[in-house]
Amino acid sequence: MYMPVADRCSLASHPMNTPEERPELLEGGVCIGTPTFRRVNLSLFCAGFVTFITLYDVQPLLPKFAAEFGVSPARASLPLSFSTASLALGMLLAGTISETLGRRLVMTGALFMASFLALATFFSHTFESLLVLRLAQGIVLAGVPSVAMAYLGEEMDLNSIGHAMGLYISGNALGGMTGRIGTALLCDYMSWQKAIGVVGIISLLLSLVFLIYLPTSSNFRQRPFQIRYLFTSLYQHLLDPGLLCLYGLAFLSMGGFVSLYNYIGFRLLAPPYGLGQFQVSLIFLVYLLGSFSSGIVGRMIQRFGRPFMIRLTLSVMLSGTLITLSGWLPLIVSGVGIFTCGFFSAHAIASSWVGRRAATAKAQASSLYLFSYYLGSSISGTAGGWFWSQYGWNGVAAMITVLIVAAFVVSTLLLRMPVRD
Repeated sequence: MYMPVADRCSLASHPMNTPEERPELLEGGVCIGTPTFRRVNLSLFCAGFVTFITLYDVQPLLPKFAAEFGVSPARASLPLSFSTASLALGMLLAGTISETLGRRLVMTGALFMASFLALATFFSHTFESLLVLRLAQGIVLAGVPSVAMAYLGEEMDLNSIGHAMGLYISGNALGGMTGRIGTALLCDYMSWQKAIGVVGIISLLLSLVFLIYLPTSSNFRQRPFQIRYLFTSLYQHLLDPGLLCLYGLAFLSMGGFVSLYNYIGFRLLAPPYGLGQFQVSLIFLVYLLGSFSSGIVGRMIQRFGRPFMIRLTLSVMLSGTLITLSGWLPLIVSGVGIFTCGFFSAHAIASSWVGRRAATAKAQASSLYLFSYYLGSSISGTAGGWFWSQYGWNGVAAMITVLIVAAFVVSTLLLRMPVRD
């Protein structure tokens, strides 16, 4: 689909208005409020939704896996950890492949393959076969997150990218919430295999919407695939202390987020709460708050600045963690909601910051960010199972607190560095 020139902002509207000074705006970026802006946001909202509904549909089922397959809570988390780990590794290559094949083609192929793998889960009846499917699903999903971030970094006007990134992440949040609640609800009426199969059908339909509505790239510059270029560009990004700090923020914040949601279900299923599987899954409704907060964070950055906002969002995450230590169920749910708002806002800030800081090879910079993001999910998400088994929820909350404090330290280092926009 062609991207109309009328929907792109003029380069003259930017303080630095030559192609050499703004390489990401060679033909102007898509302006907020235009028809093309709405098509891009609808498409990438669907892409984020599919990515996260298929990635996290197993999270509320971890206690069910532990009981059905007779494994420990830490091992029951492996269907999620396997997919996030393979997703992290795959994204190191996905950005470079998209430089050769094109952003749109890579994202489209990834969404359809992930949908078909979700459908294939209907035939999975052993823990091992489930792990294999989840491993493959993570690999193919690698073709969406970093490539979507690179697409937005190339096509959006600088004054629109924060809003667009926030809307994309709100699709992530809504997809994650739907996958978690939907599979838990469906499992009251059918097997978990059939429930994940339903997720596959929904994902397939939304992938068609993505294919129909996403405009082709206007500012994309194709380059031949070179493995040397992949490692050279990744290495260059690792030499930037600012990007390293952003990667550290991704690792730490996502590690805390997944740990909280992995084991809050175990806590609420057990005495004294004794809630049912579907009742526990309703806690994922707080994802709506995360979707809302990530959608407005772009405007708040413009008003208050990124330094203030990154500190504020980490403080919100820490407050939410401490509130979950309460034994009163409404306060526990409130704490999870507060934590979720802080996390999604912090992620929206950091992820858009990567695209603005990286001078070249933005897809690779985004790939490294998301590699760190999902590596944190895999490592901390499984490690939290040990803390849960040894110390209960207090142990999980203590681990999350340490991760957030470390994120504060990393953000302080980042904010002391010279600004590069």
